[in-house]
Amino acid sequence: MVQIEDLRTAFVARLKKALAEKGIPEWGAGARLAKMAGVTPKATSKWMNGESMPGGAKMLAVANALGVRVEWLEYGRGDMVESSPPPSADMRIAPRGFELRDDPNYTGVLQLTAQGSTGEGDDNPHVEIRGVMAFKSSWLRANNLNQRHLDVIYANGHSMEPTINDGDVLLVDESKIEPKDGQIFAMQSATKGTIVKRLVKSDIGGWIIRSDNPDKARYGDEALRDGEINEVRIIGRVVWRGGML
Repeated sequence: MVQIEDLRTAFVARLKKALAEKGIPEWGAGARLAKMAGVTPKATSKWMNGESMPGGAKMLAVANALGVRVEWLEYGRGDMVESSPPPSADMRIAPRGFELRDDPNYTGVLQLTAQGSTGEGDDNPHVEIRGVMAFKSSWLRANNLNQRHLDVIYANGHSMEPTINDGDVLLVDESKIEPKDGQIFAMQSATKGTIVKRLVKSDIGGWIIRSDNPDKARYGDEALRDGEINEVRIIGRVVWRGGML
């Protein structure tokens, strides 16, 4: 007789395989999946930890979000995905960055209206392109930065002072989504929205979301256990900041 624990374990393995095939890393996978499938991060966290399985409607929503067959995801039956014809040769993906026409020595990076909170968090329910910021193309190449992965956002708050000040311009590399000890990341928190904090590897396992502001009574550390990493999505690493000294 198959035990419920075995069914959940097999489901988790298929779910993680589908996420990996979709190019979604384990860190922040729960938060990303919740947004894609229209469910709560708490629910996806339980599914990924093997605490429960989605019901019929939610199972279908998850399968559709990941582009896999629901029969495969739920029961392991048949192929993972439906066979489909190759994409049309006319389909093209426009680059996110581009060289400025009046000066090819500079590359434009999109400026977004999004704010990364260095305080209590920002929801950013509606993000628009507000313009283009020019960076020297040679500087981008020297720092191994690909303009296709870059966005400009703005800091909001004081928790990262003196490293980042309120209103500073932040260049975020969205190709760098793996956690790295001591680096500053823009992250999407299920409870706080978009935040900009430093990640520090904990000596007792997991990670610490840390503010640089020395006022720890107001800007204390937040511990993030290994089982909670799928609830916080890393948007990208902050690779440059511009602002008043």
